[in-house]
Amino acid sequence: MKIVLLDALTFGETSLKAFDKLGEIVVFQTTSVDETQERILDADVIVTNKVVITDAHMSKCTNLKLICVAATGMNNVDLKAADKRDIKVKNVIAYSTESVIQHTFSMLFYLMGHSRYYDDVVKSGEYSKSPIFTDVSQPFHEIFGKKWGVIGLGSIGQGVAKVADAFGANVNYYSTSGKNTSQPYQRLKLDTLLKECDIITIHAPLNDDTNNLLDYKELSMLKDGAVVLNLGRGGIINEDAVAKIIDEKNLYFGLDVLTQEPMKQDHPLLSITNKDKLYITPHIAWTSVEAREKLIASVIKNIKSLR
Repeated sequence: MKIVLLDALTFGETSLKAFDKLGEIVVFQTTSVDETQERILDADVIVTNKVVITDAHMSKCTNLKLICVAATGMNNVDLKAADKRDIKVKNVIAYSTESVIQHTFSMLFYLMGHSRYYDDVVKSGEYSKSPIFTDVSQPFHEIFGKKWGVIGLGSIGQGVAKVADAFGANVNYYSTSGKNTSQPYQRLKLDTLLKECDIITIHAPLNDDTNNLLDYKELSMLKDGAVVLNLGRGGIINEDAVAKIIDEKNLYFGLDVLTQEPMKQDHPLLSITNKDKLYITPHIAWTSVEAREKLIASVIKNIKSLR
């Protein structure tokens, strides 16, 4: 088999040696739209994370038997076209659950604990000049006793809820599909969750039910001092609305995902005044070393299933 990896740079330093036992391996670190067709033309198997594979691409690939999506979401592959052409498409699920759960709390602690301020005040030398042994200029709160709202209570949302519960939070959730009812937590309407919760974390997919779920109107409902974290998909929160309201109200936002990735150079979130109330990471919640190793192992398993 000829196996073509189109965007191996997304795997970082994760070893790809296991692919060598499967056939002829061609590895590209990145692949542009203009390069895709030529690179996959005679491939038996394509491995893609985010490179888009269309019907037009598949129509010229006479050897293609399998498209491995090195991710959970498969919106970068024309699934109907693949099915029509009898090309299998396989993704990977549940490889990054623990990584995303961990990053959720990493983002929360950074914002709630004012980590940027306290790190700067020590390294700038200001703490060395302090007349007292501590600094209480940036008050922070405990998770214990706070009302925590989870939007999207799938495997990741459930994992976050479990940890939040261990911290002593009062966990509630909103079902984006309206079908998730058998949970040990109180189910709330979206408006109620937004108005009452101190901490809100998003772990939902992007679909018709969640696209632009939190616009300016919804964000205006948030209680004073609320923290909102999006570790689901960009597009669930209207980023222009975040850029506006973060300079108007006492709210904190943590975003690991954006509507356009990489981030636009002129993104309105880069021009806000209250920068200490915003924490953005470049879609890294899924990227722990362990998660990437699980991802590659699962892709290998998917390719072996052809035999």
